[in-house]
Amino acid sequence: MYRLYGINPSPYSVKVRAILRYRRLPFVWDTNRDAREIARSASLPPVIPVLQFPDGMVLNDSTPLALELERRHPEERSIVPDDPALAFVSALLEDMADEWLTKAMFHYRWYYAPDRRFAQIWISGDRAPGTPESARAAAMQTFNDRQVGRMAMVGCTEENRPVIEGSYRAVLSALEAVLADRPFLLGSRPSLADFGLFGQLQILATDPTPALLMRELAPNVFTWLLRLDDASGVEGEWYSLERILSGGVRDLLHHAAATYLPFMAANAGAFAEGGAEVAVELQGRPFRQAPFRYQAKCWDTLKHQFRRLAPQDRMRLDPVLRETRCLVLLD
Repeated sequence: MYRLYGINPSPYSVKVRAILRYRRLPFVWDTNRDAREIARSASLPPVIPVLQFPDGMVLNDSTPLALELERRHPEERSIVPDDPALAFVSALLEDMADEWLTKAMFHYRWYYAPDRRFAQIWISGDRAPGTPESARAAAMQTFNDRQVGRMAMVGCTEENRPVIEGSYRAVLSALEAVLADRPFLLGSRPSLADFGLFGQLQILATDPTPALLMRELAPNVFTWLLRLDDASGVEGEWYSLERILSGGVRDLLHHAAATYLPFMAANAGAFAEGGAEVAVELQGRPFRQAPFRYQAKCWDTLKHQFRRLAPQDRMRLDPVLRETRCLVLLD
């Protein structure tokens, strides 16, 4: 039995929970203990969710957790495609969700007053269900002030708002086109890319302002989230690379080349040079924020996976990466 420590308002917690459900791995969803404290007691960074394995080992960080489950349960409803080229597309889209779309999640949650109010109630209520709101008021305000104070650090500023909000709408548009054509991004079964996007979009589908936008602009995305939350009954297959690299997936790659990939490259450059700021032009607008070590690490991991692709897989993948302008940033 696995034990997953997290909270419902956490995008990475619900991402891992959905993976465990789809893979039919027995687990307990534990929201009663502070996941960050459990991580600290295991000498891990205070990152949620935290997964305790049946052998007692404790790990955190959603992507390494997903890959460790792949290692421990090979061929058991895997979420990584057998085709290495398709697996790379999945990895790129998952990382875009985790490291770029998360900015939309954080922005909408803490920028607009109705969303801030809802977030305070949801997060504090999830941590202490049944506690009167009056008893949680001080903690709610303290948490709100802390998160709002972090917005500039993660790039959620007034200057960056047009890029972030435009990116959310572009992702919704591209996903709506994909999901009007098939159940999941890469076929009739979910992939790591689906679950990465699910984590961020599940929160955006719940917080008031982005939820309204999603229902108006992308109803198929909303119903896909409902389907993916517990896909334990789904049986399906991966489609061919040629079949999936059309329509909405191509649009997602175009958008990755316009936002996520140049941002990650600029962040890695600023971090390597010891710079105090990432400054990059995205979609014709300036984008600035502090550099992050973890995102530089993610960039190195993605590029390493790309370099490991066999020549025959690169021959199939490079044309669409070149056409969508991803290749120049990955090579």
